[in-house]
Amino acid sequence: MSVTASTSRVGRKPVAIPSGVDIKLDREYLAVKGPKGNVRLSINSHTQVLIEEGQVKILLNKGKDTYSRSGTGAKLLKSIPGTLRSEIYNAVIGVTKGFERKLVLVGVGYRAQAKGKVLGLTIGFSHPVDFSIPEGITIETPSQTEIIVKGTNKHLVGHTASMIRDIRSPEPYKGKGIRYMDEVISLKETKKK
Repeated sequence: MSVTASTSRVGRKPVAIPSGVDIKLDREYLAVKGPKGNVRLSINSHTQVLIEEGQVKILLNKGKDTYSRSGTGAKLLKSIPGTLRSEIYNAVIGVTKGFERKLVLVGVGYRAQAKGKVLGLTIGFSHPVDFSIPEGITIETPSQTEIIVKGTNKHLVGHTASMIRDIRSPEPYKGKGIRYMDEVISLKETKKK
């Protein structure tokens, strides 16, 4: 019994390989190499990746029959190529342009300073907080109240930025804390006597 589910619209679109980017297929992994760095992706066993004519194409493996043809199994099976296609596209963008996420410190005396592989934060606690920077991420502090997280892996950049924000997330009354550059905080009104 073979699965004959078609892929999603996103999964059917091929990913163009720009000049300067090298993509190699190694059984369960796809290695994307470019001027900004390397990204390694794992390939789902239900998909087949083809590299031809300067494009990466994702197909469903017809031989796999672990999911049923109808219901949630078929829906999940259709979504896997689309997800993989998005990951490959993000990897190509990451190794050519890179990703970045900006954070802002709001509060009196709040400061940030990047020192090697450690981000030093003074954010209203009784002690300074040191955040160790993960491998594959660079952090810049153009001013004392700005933090820029950069990297080739979109997921890792977003995750690192959220971990920094979670150290002192904005409080709801004055908005003091660490927030994303484009984040809007809805402030609560203080209690009146």
